[in-house]
Amino acid sequence: MTQKYKLACRLIFRFFNMFVGLENALILQEHLKKYFTIGVSIDCVVFGFDGSDLKVLLIERGEMPYKDFWALPGDLMAPDEDLNASVNRILKDLTGLKGLFFEQVETFGEVDRHPLGRVLTTGYYTLVKISDYKLNPSSFAAEAKWFRIQDVGTLAFDHNKILDSCFNRLKASVRTRPIGFELLPPEFTMTELQTLYEAILGIKLDVRNFRKKILQMKFLQETGNMQDNVSHRPAKLYAFNEGKYNALKNRGFNFEV
Repeated sequence: MTQKYKLACRLIFRFFNMFVGLENALILQEHLKKYFTIGVSIDCVVFGFDGSDLKVLLIERGEMPYKDFWALPGDLMAPDEDLNASVNRILKDLTGLKGLFFEQVETFGEVDRHPLGRVLTTGYYTLVKISDYKLNPSSFAAEAKWFRIQDVGTLAFDHNKILDSCFNRLKASVRTRPIGFELLPPEFTMTELQTLYEAILGIKLDVRNFRKKILQMKFLQETGNMQDNVSHRPAKLYAFNEGKYNALKNRGFNFEV
């Protein structure tokens, strides 16, 4: 076998491998194409407390699909965004709210959850004091409005399911972490704190048992002040001990009433 023949064989073999490799790559590319046609979206569940009721922020959709339906603030992620950037951009675009801290809850991926194609969505939630924020709907949000949880009707897409999942996470959270620092005035009564817990848990709590359990956690401190301008007997005013509050928030606890 001559040197030229050996060299020709090697070139033919290399060309054959390149052709097979290219063909396999094209086959793989075609196979993978369907996996890169799935949309990804974010849905924001913004719970708000107004001093007596727990509410959720909804938008009225001004475009199809589900035009004129109430929905959670949500939209598709941009190709150059990460999840956290998308949450803040989407909420600001649709409601005007910004600078909120969200907790990721669950991803929803039913095949037919979006009528225009396959879309996976991740639900996030936060809890705010309603009076601290002003709504400014824009983009495809024709309106933005706070609804009492019990007044929420049929929402667009699978947003009732997403809302339920986030609401369950919130209710579980108040049993393991303190709440109220951002939701109540600097000084508040024990009744106001109990009203907050009852609004979230959706149950009436025994007054004496609630007071006992809360005080045992030692993240409240008496201010020495009393209510004023009330028709009933003035109640003591409390404040959060920020250091102990944050320590409990990081460590967690088991709060059963």
